[in-house]
Amino acid sequence: MTKKDDKYFSHSLSYFAWLRFKKNKLAVSGLIVIALCIITAVLGYTITPDATPDANDQLLELSKKTPGFKVQMLLNRKNENSHKVNAFSKMLFGEISDYRSIPFSSYRFDGADIIIQEYTGNDNRIGAEFKYNLADVVYAINYNTIIDNNLETGCIEFYELGSKQKVKKTITELQNEIKEKNIITKKFILGTDPAGRDLLSRLIIGTRVSFSVGFVAVFISVFIGILMGALAGYYRGRIDDVIIWFINVVWSVPTLLLVIAITLALGKGFWQVFVAVGLTMWVEVARVIRGQIMSLREKEFIEAARALGFTNFRIIMRHILPNVMGPVIVISAANFAAAILIEAGLSFLGIGAQPPTASWGAMINAHRGYIIGDAPYLAFLPGLAIMLMVLAFVLLGNGLRDSLDTKVIDEDQVMY
Repeated sequence: MTKKDDKYFSHSLSYFAWLRFKKNKLAVSGLIVIALCIITAVLGYTITPDATPDANDQLLELSKKTPGFKVQMLLNRKNENSHKVNAFSKMLFGEISDYRSIPFSSYRFDGADIIIQEYTGNDNRIGAEFKYNLADVVYAINYNTIIDNNLETGCIEFYELGSKQKVKKTITELQNEIKEKNIITKKFILGTDPAGRDLLSRLIIGTRVSFSVGFVAVFISVFIGILMGALAGYYRGRIDDVIIWFINVVWSVPTLLLVIAITLALGKGFWQVFVAVGLTMWVEVARVIRGQIMSLREKEFIEAARALGFTNFRIIMRHILPNVMGPVIVISAANFAAAILIEAGLSFLGIGAQPPTASWGAMINAHRGYIIGDAPYLAFLPGLAIMLMVLAFVLLGNGLRDSLDTKVIDEDQVMY
């Protein structure tokens, strides 16, 4: 045997499928986009400018600001216990801010106070002035104690929330700390929505929503589809007739109508969408699995397995299913794209993920009135995100279909 022959015999069919897949530039591009979206979805709140739950920090003064908008803000410490959580919890669920963000146009210090001129959202309108105590801006102050502003000594004495020990700070120290830590310039890369929320943060969290729905829905559909298809294809007879009848009934009902019916039965919400979408996508998997198993169950290696006394469960799980997973993988990629579209459609109709959940479909629904107005990007950006995600999965599915087709063999992969 030559080295060339040994090279081919030493690799599995998966290796050659990967070689064929890498040659498909569009499929690889789709895989890269999906990988980037997965990373974005996993990191979640750790990379969003607004790390509050559902990226729902509303500042009505900043309603519908254009991309790249900048504004100065005063971070005013809330007089309540800290909401700090560990990094893992923040990544998954977000973190309630310990500060209240107050947009302002200008500020000045007046003894023990800081006076800010509010930002009105209109450059031609002068906002009202508000006064805040320096210590109250920097620390969580106990409401039951009195802040002593001793202007003669230039000090402020106060009690922190939950502490019985008096804190003494000079006015100069507090002013410097406010300048360094509590006065910031915030930039909204993609602007803000009508509620004054950061649009980039909402889009990032929307990636997690779409991926979660797609992943869980595909998992449910694959599990039910493999179970029903394997039973129908392997046992045939009456079991096959009943399952095929049930598949045809479900298949005849429009997908969106069936999802709406299930959603209304289970109730509106984030988790209900998972179940509703998953329960409507298993029929295609079941039909494919049934056909594949019916063609394999009479093969010689299955007859040999029966002759060796293997149970039907072992034959199905160990000898049949591994040989039919290629089409299932391709269907799963297509179903993932369909699940994203269905979730977006349900949220657009108002029966999917409920506000303030950052769903792309809900964002389009909330901003559709601005398409012909002065802020079309509010609806265009989530729509573009849906399009790119679905296109990436379609390209990946087409690439997997071509690479997993064992009939397609390149000239340099011929087995001798």
